[in-house]
Amino acid sequence: MLDLITPHAILPNLKAGNKKQALQEMARKASELIGQHERAIFDVLLERERLGTTGVGHGIAIPHGKLPGLDRVHGVFARLERPIDFDAIDDQPVDLIFLLLAPEQAGADHLKALARVSRLLRDQSMCEKLRGSESADAIYALLTQQEASHPG
Repeated sequence: MLDLITPHAILPNLKAGNKKQALQEMARKASELIGQHERAIFDVLLERERLGTTGVGHGIAIPHGKLPGLDRVHGVFARLERPIDFDAIDDQPVDLIFLLLAPEQAGADHLKALARVSRLLRDQSMCEKLRGSESADAIYALLTQQEASHPG
């Protein structure tokens, strides 16, 4: 995860009343980080959600999209203050969101990043720790701890 996320890309207590609001806030944060227009990011995310929900179950969503002009895959992570309806596949509300934005030509890198995030967030104890963390630094440490100790 070290290559996907920075401590500045973490929203530890995101307030959002619904899916659209959560995606808007995350697009705003991504925009600050990657220097692209918030609206362009938001549109890409909404377009992807129209194809099918990125709410993967167990309170987790992994919205993603491809944008021109990116040099690599970028991530933004949010822990929501209160779970929201995300049209998830198991109909459970979502409170952990890991947003991924990839270059248009990313191909396999995009899929590898999705697989890594998905694997990490399938770990129930990891999710419990993330839900219990109040600060961006604590969340960042959790998200990157395995790679720091097991460089692979």
